[in-house]
Amino acid sequence: TMGNWLVNHWFTAAVLAAWLGINIFLFTYYFLFFDRDERYFYTRAILGSALAWARASAKCLNFNSMLILLPVCRNLLSFLRGTCSCCRRTLRKQLDHNLTFHKLVAYALALLTAVHTIAHLFNLERYNQSQQATDGSLPAVLSKMHLQGSKWLNPIHSNQTTVEYVAFTTIPGLTGVIITLALILMVTSSTEFIRRNYFELFWYTHHLFLVYFAGLVIHGIAGLVRGQTEQSMAEVHPYHCAEYLTQRDQNCTHYCCKDPEFGSIPAESWKWVLAPIILYVFERILRVWRAQQKVVVTKVVMHPARVLELQMQKKGFSMEVGQYIFVNCPAISPLEWHPFTLTSAPEEDFFSIHIRAAGDWTERLIDTFQLEIPRIEVDGPFGTASEDVFQYEVAMLVGAGIGVTPFASILKSIWYKFQQADQTLKTKKIYFYWLCRDRGAFAWFNDLLASLEQKMAESGKADFLTYRLFLTGWDTSIANNVALHFDTATDTVTGLRHKTIFGRPMWNTEFAAVAAAHPRSVVGVFLCGPQALAKSLQKSCHQHSSLDPRKVKFYFNKENF
Repeated sequence: TMGNWLVNHWFTAAVLAAWLGINIFLFTYYFLFFDRDERYFYTRAILGSALAWARASAKCLNFNSMLILLPVCRNLLSFLRGTCSCCRRTLRKQLDHNLTFHKLVAYALALLTAVHTIAHLFNLERYNQSQQATDGSLPAVLSKMHLQGSKWLNPIHSNQTTVEYVAFTTIPGLTGVIITLALILMVTSSTEFIRRNYFELFWYTHHLFLVYFAGLVIHGIAGLVRGQTEQSMAEVHPYHCAEYLTQRDQNCTHYCCKDPEFGSIPAESWKWVLAPIILYVFERILRVWRAQQKVVVTKVVMHPARVLELQMQKKGFSMEVGQYIFVNCPAISPLEWHPFTLTSAPEEDFFSIHIRAAGDWTERLIDTFQLEIPRIEVDGPFGTASEDVFQYEVAMLVGAGIGVTPFASILKSIWYKFQQADQTLKTKKIYFYWLCRDRGAFAWFNDLLASLEQKMAESGKADFLTYRLFLTGWDTSIANNVALHFDTATDTVTGLRHKTIFGRPMWNTEFAAVAAAHPRSVVGVFLCGPQALAKSLQKSCHQHSSLDPRKVKFYFNKENF
C-alpha cells in the first residue's frame, strides 16, 4: 500500500517532495517576477507573457542541470554511504535509487527545454513583428531605439531577419540548438532497449553531456533579453513615462521625454553548475586513479552459452553481498566501463563476475579471453550490501532471468556463514525460486547450485536449501526429452537433483507450503526481477501473513541491483 511505501521509503519521498517543491517554487517565483517587475515593463510590451515562461523555465533548467551530475558521482555516493553507516540501512539503501533520480531530473530537463524553446520561438516572432511594425505603437517605437546607439531593447534590427537566422547566427540561438540536440540524443539513446542491446551507443552518446554543459555556460553570455537599467528607472519610470514614448513631439521638455536605457540580464548558468562540474571532475580523476591499481585475473572459466567467469584479486578490495563493480578492458576500448554484479561471496579470497555475451563489447571481451588474458581495470565495489537476507529465520529468494546473478553471491555467503556457525546468521532455511526463459544462458548457475547441493549433502545439511527452477520458455524437443527421462534421479534440463518445472510458479501454492512448514516464523521474501512479479509477490505476502503476531509473517523486499 501507499502507506507502507512511505514508511519504507520516507527518505526517497522526502527527496522527491523537496525536489518538486523547489522546482515549483523557482518556476512560480520567477514567472511572477518577470511578469510583474517594473524593470521589464517595456520588455513585456513587446513579448507579453512569453518572457515570463522563458525566464522561469530557464531558472528551473539551471537548477536541474546542477543536480543531474550528482547521482552519477559513484564515489561521492560511496562516501555518503560510508559516513552514514551508523544510519538505518533503509536510509543507506535509498542511495541506490541514484539512477532513478538521475532519469527523473533528465526528463524534467527535457520538459523544461521544450517550454523554454517554445517560449523563445514566440519571443522571436514578437520581436520580429515589433521590428516590422510601423503603426507608432509602443512595441514599434521601442524596436526602433537601436537607431539611437546602444539603447536597444529589441535584438532584431532588420526587417529581413528570420527566426532561422537568429537561431543559427547568435550565441544564444546556436548554443540553444546544440544543447537541445545533445539532450534529445542523450535521452533517446538511454532507453532500456538501447542500453541492453547497444550499450556502446548509449555510452558514447551520453558523453555529449560535455557539449551540453559547455553550451549551457555560454548560452546566456550575449544577453539578448534586456530590461531597463536601475539608473534609467530612477530618471524615467515606465509607469509615468511610457505614454510619452508614443505621444511626444520634437520640442518635448518634460523629464519623461528622455529615452529609457536598457541593460542585459547577466549570464548566471555557470554559477549553478560550477560546483557539480568541479565535483564530477574530481570523481573522474578518482576513477582514473583507482583504475590504475593492479588487478590480477586468477582464473578464467568458460561456461556454456558463452558465459565468461572471471575470478580476480586486487589489493585492498573489500566486497559485500549484492554489490557491483565497473570493468574496463583497455585492449577493447580504453573509455568503456561496464557494470557487473559480483557473484563471489565476501568470505572468498577472490572476487568474481559472470559475463554473458550481450552486445559488441561483451562479445569482444569473451573472444579476447579465449586467446589471451588481457589487462583488466576495475572500479568499485558500489551499492549497498544486501544483508537483510541474513536477518530472517526463513528466506524466500526469487530470481528472474539475469536477476539470478546477485543471488550467486548471497547463496554462497549464506553457506559460508552456515559452515562457520556465524552468530549474525539467523537463517535456518532457504527457499530459492529461479524463473528462467532460456535454459542455456545461465548454465553457470546450475554449476553453482550443483556444488552447493553437493557440499550440503556432504555436511548432512541437504535440507538447508530447497530450490525450485521454473523454465518459462520451452519447445517440444525439451518437453519430449523430459518425458523420456522422467524417472531419472537428476533433471534432464539442469542435471540437478531438483526437477525443473515447466511454466510459471503458482505463488499461492508456494506461499501456502512455506507457511505450513514454518507456522511461527518470520519469512523474508527477496526478489531481483521485474516489477510485475514484485506486485504478485507483494500480494501473496499480504494474503499469507497471519494476523496473529505469534504466527507466520511474510515481509517483502525488492532488491535494486
